[in-house]
Amino acid sequence: MGDESAEREPSWGNVSERHWSRARKDENREAIEHYRERSQAPGVAKGGGPRNHYCMSCKGVIPLEYDQREPASGPPEHCPHCGAELDPRVREMFNWVEIDQVPSGDAGALVPVAVAGVAVLVLVALIAWWFLR
Repeated sequence: MGDESAEREPSWGNVSERHWSRARKDENREAIEHYRERSQAPGVAKGGGPRNHYCMSCKGVIPLEYDQREPASGPPEHCPHCGAELDPRVREMFNWVEIDQVPSGDAGALVPVAVAGVAVLVLVALIAWWFLR
């Protein structure tokens, strides 16, 4: 009985050959292989929680914790599977990467623009004063 079930075709139920699930059964092999590979990642066998993210190094499953009020229960600093350091601002979700916060250095990029703007305003004011006196 075990040998027969292994050789049987998958059951399509009461679905005709024209149904999209049968008509496209051989398409998207790359996506199917990607999902099969993801199902072998460290931590997947444990099932994870309702929301997880993945280590960007080993693709292992890590519980997603947004509550950072208590440092002891905050997000882990290192991957429990491979030990890689985790950036608390960047999380790889199932099929996208979330970046929570703007890096702290972005505001500094605006300083030269602001200084140039103030310099232009002062120059325009001096020229206007020169011609209007």
